[in-house]
Amino acid sequence: MDATVPTTMVPNIGISDENRAAVVAMLNRRLADTFTLYTKTRKYHWNVTGMHFAELHEFFEEQYTQLDESMDQIAERVRQLGSFAIGTLDEFREQTTINEAPGTVPGDKDMIRNLINDHEALIRRFREDAELAMESYKDSGTNDFLIGLMEMHEKMAWMLRAHLEG
Repeated sequence: MDATVPTTMVPNIGISDENRAAVVAMLNRRLADTFTLYTKTRKYHWNVTGMHFAELHEFFEEQYTQLDESMDQIAERVRQLGSFAIGTLDEFREQTTINEAPGTVPGDKDMIRNLINDHEALIRRFREDAELAMESYKDSGTNDFLIGLMEMHEKMAWMLRAHLEG
């Protein structure tokens, strides 16, 4: 099944089929990125060690819980646009832009640095996608939605940076 081809009644929401398909493809890429970052954060939660174990173990759990919620929201936005969200490991792996670094377990500070880099990369992508949604695809709803996700990642990155300061 092609996740970009609607098989249900086509929404009549003022966005052309071509633009909706482009937005769905964009959202599915961000879903793949979010899933990969979720998995990476969960891996760090499981494997963190050191003097700050308890604090970071709990902190990473809070972060992957937020990412889990945002995955659901992204998938639901795809459905609102009349299409299907991707949802297999192969689809996520094919579409993600986040590096996983399998077989490695960095130290706690490198974990934090890696997550900061990933969140900041997503912030830049969400910013670009929000502009595209509005300017190119005439989808103000997705524009607003993506700005909200961008702001969530900005806060998460700020909280991660705070762990490295001082």
